[in-house]
Amino acid sequence: MDVGRVATPALAPAPRATLGVAEAVAITVGIVVGAGIFRTPSLVAGSASSEAAVLLAWAAGGVISIIGALCYAELAATYPHAGGDYHFLTRAFGKRLSFLYAWARMSVIQTGSIALLAYVFGDYASQILSLGPMSSAIYAAGLVVALTAVNWIGVQAGTRTQNLLTIVEVLGLATVVVAGLLIAPASTTIAPPPAESTAFGLIMVFVLLTFGGWNEAVYMSAELKDSRRRMAPVLIFSLLLITLLYLGANAAYMRALGLAGVAGSNAVAADVMHLAFGPSGAVLISIMIAISALTSANATIFTGARTAYALGGDFPVLGFLGRWRAGSETPGNALLVQGAAALVLVGVGAFARDGFQLAVEYTAPVFWLFFLLVGVSLFVLRRRDPDAPRPFKVPLYPVLPLIFCATSAYLLYSSLAYTGKGALVGVGVLAVGGLLLLSLKDPKEETT
Repeated sequence: MDVGRVATPALAPAPRATLGVAEAVAITVGIVVGAGIFRTPSLVAGSASSEAAVLLAWAAGGVISIIGALCYAELAATYPHAGGDYHFLTRAFGKRLSFLYAWARMSVIQTGSIALLAYVFGDYASQILSLGPMSSAIYAAGLVVALTAVNWIGVQAGTRTQNLLTIVEVLGLATVVVAGLLIAPASTTIAPPPAESTAFGLIMVFVLLTFGGWNEAVYMSAELKDSRRRMAPVLIFSLLLITLLYLGANAAYMRALGLAGVAGSNAVAADVMHLAFGPSGAVLISIMIAISALTSANATIFTGARTAYALGGDFPVLGFLGRWRAGSETPGNALLVQGAAALVLVGVGAFARDGFQLAVEYTAPVFWLFFLLVGVSLFVLRRRDPDAPRPFKVPLYPVLPLIFCATSAYLLYSSLAYTGKGALVGVGVLAVGGLLLLSLKDPKEETT
């Protein structure tokens, strides 16, 4: 039984393999290396007992992410599709479960991420040039409109923009590393006494949050040239590069500020740049973080619309989302709907900023639930579809996939424990999607 193919008319436009390795790496790195690396290190340091524990946590985050990437690489190489996680869940568990995933992704997870990144851009752009009391919201809305338009115009415009932004972003983070390791004076802060117990589990929640987003690469599997062979190298190389950048950045933070200084900083990169270059460093880091947010937002817009496109191909009532623009090689309608939803969230955020951010954070349990299910789908599809050509297989199977599933389950538990009653928001999102699913015509589990 083939439950994975999108029911697309024979002559309808569909994704073509137009992306090279460089574009795929740029999108992956651009999604992951966002504003988080400029914010979460202070949270990690605050829960750590030593500088060595901090660096160990960031190295462990890279290893865990690479293990997850190996699992995703097998799925993407075996079943390349623009639907990514949605497609894997459909094959393993059917379209009803995958619909709930697509609903959660479209309604809050992805559009919320776009809106938050847009606001990060707006906050730092406003420090450079304020547009008045609503400056952040104006910048955020402008970013959503501009980047949606760029990606709607065509895949080449979107990927060229991403390549340029990612290069600038990586160079910016590299500047912080050089500033902290070579230019800023070494910290003379006396280290605090070791904590009685290191909250390593909490540390890893923050670290893996900062590594989050690498799985978005699988949404390019239908558009990556020779994706069956190249997806694994794209994921692994991207994560190795990101891990090195994160380790370098944290080593620079520690040298310049010390463990106590990093833990007590609300803008750790800005503090390092101030030590290295004086007051002008604050302006430089504002530009850097704005570019990072811009880069991640562009990559998130690019990949996010692919889920809506896949969903539209499976459910006729949402068929308008599944239309591919042949000339531009983009899911045009899905991009427009995603952009409109993100603009609504930007508008809400302008009047209830804190509440909006908390609402998005509360969807973390939903994200980790489906991340865990994607890991389980690897086992399901190995058993159900043993004869499928697998150009890439997870090494040390089933040990590495079990580690991936166990890590996802732990983070699901941690996110539930962290948000408490707030997790009900994520449950509410799924409940609304479940009600919508009941109103839709039964999806065909088998297509030709």
